[in-house]
Amino acid sequence: MLRKNPRRVFDFDQALVRAPGRSVVNGIRFDPKIQPTFEGVAREHQAYVAALRDAGLAVEVLPALEAWPDSVFVEDPALVFPEGAILLRPGARSRLGESDEMRDALARHFDCVLELGGDEHADGGDVLVTQEIVFIGVSRRTSRKGAEALREKLHAFGRQARIVEPPSSCLHFKTAAGLLSEDTIVATAPMADSGIFAGLRILSVPEGEEAAANLLRVNDFVFVGECYPRTIELLAKEGFAIVPLPVDEIAKLDAGLSCMSLRWRKRA
Repeated sequence: MLRKNPRRVFDFDQALVRAPGRSVVNGIRFDPKIQPTFEGVAREHQAYVAALRDAGLAVEVLPALEAWPDSVFVEDPALVFPEGAILLRPGARSRLGESDEMRDALARHFDCVLELGGDEHADGGDVLVTQEIVFIGVSRRTSRKGAEALREKLHAFGRQARIVEPPSSCLHFKTAAGLLSEDTIVATAPMADSGIFAGLRILSVPEGEEAAANLLRVNDFVFVGECYPRTIELLAKEGFAIVPLPVDEIAKLDAGLSCMSLRWRKRA
């Protein structure tokens, strides 16, 4: 039986992150001419971990994996909930080994760890958890077969899931949308116009700050890229407690704030 979530889905007390390796400069990105620096990514990651701890989370930092340049983005190879975890199968071939590297860490924290099959590809960046529905976006990294398999795994956790097709310009579903409150989504204009979030309130990010849609609600705080002043102003006027964070270097890797942690609340 599907159940209603008794807590807000952005209430967390635990997090898993992974330190970036020096190989992070070789991570996947749309424009290979834009080169991040290891030092810059490391600084932004440290600020991010500090913000999670300041928000009240116990954070376990996993060691860097030099063999997997994108492994700092731990949200793509796994999903976590109070009920358990799901090991995913990233859609980029160069990231397939990351799931295996997450298995032991998840087993330390969860009694139940489910896994997708070998040809069921899904990235956590395509999964947006809201109070009532888990949205799974089909993308270049998440196949229809992978989305359908993931929907079944979520059903086993008592979660209702809906498979959607975001605008084709999105690398990941959450590139263009983030959960702000129980009933409010922050989204780019194309995502807002897609009809995916019918019934929910939508705040559109200002033109030119589209990447700010990949924000992160953590307990009573909203993490936002500090380089998006108009979005920060918009959210502050809505009454949210904003935590501006540096994202210039991780943005060069086509990533955002939701990518760098797995977050959950321990079951009582």
